[in-house]
Amino acid sequence: MNAHVVVAEDDEGQAELIRRYLDREGHAVTVVHDGRAALEALRRDRPDLLVLDVMMPRVDGLDVCRIVRAEEALADLPVLMLTARSTEDDLLLGLDLGADDYMTKPFSPRELTARARSLLRRGGRTARGVRAAAGEPGPAPDPVLRAGPLAVDPARHEVRAHGRRVDCTPGEFRLLEVLVERPGQVFTRAQILERLHGFDGYITSRTVDVHVMNLRKKIEDDPRRPRSLLTVYGVGYKLADGLGDGPADGLGDGAEPR
Repeated sequence: MNAHVVVAEDDEGQAELIRRYLDREGHAVTVVHDGRAALEALRRDRPDLLVLDVMMPRVDGLDVCRIVRAEEALADLPVLMLTARSTEDDLLLGLDLGADDYMTKPFSPRELTARARSLLRRGGRTARGVRAAAGEPGPAPDPVLRAGPLAVDPARHEVRAHGRRVDCTPGEFRLLEVLVERPGQVFTRAQILERLHGFDGYITSRTVDVHVMNLRKKIEDDPRRPRSLLTVYGVGYKLADGLGDGPADGLGDGAEPR
């Protein structure tokens, strides 16, 4: 068994189709048909991935996503959002609320399983689950990555800014991890997308922009005048280094800033 996936979809036929495809991948799948049942399943089972339909009874998918990101125990849960809406505003709203990926209906079940696989792999959830089930130790923790007042700990999936813990979605975390690995280097949107999603082609550059906007709200003192996560106009984004704030992250045991 690779991972535990909760599928929240009120269309029973659609939900069963998704369940069968995910089951073929070796995942354990819990299917629910409304938002309230989805929240109950998430809090009870702590799954590895949520496949979430937007239009559901009792509590809709947007509210479920908002609640998931607000709860500490669920905040890093990868969310793949499904919707019949296809406008860019709907896409940006879903990402702004914390969804990591977004598919519009009708969709290919094979593409959905590929995206689920990508989210699980990027979050490291499948590998951790398999090792834990087998009683095997995981790999040695990654070093804490630092740039100015920022610290990213890949092993703990933690971000700190000026010593304050910052809750990030898996997509936001991966973007920040890419930038903090090479502070000062400019990344184009295409380069960032390659590292976030590979060459799948179904995620647009606007996804990067939304993640950057959300990260600035979380790590910058003034998101309108960022000092850490900078735009290089006409090129892309970079993470500033050498900001003179010292090792204020609170992570690690006195290691030198990277």
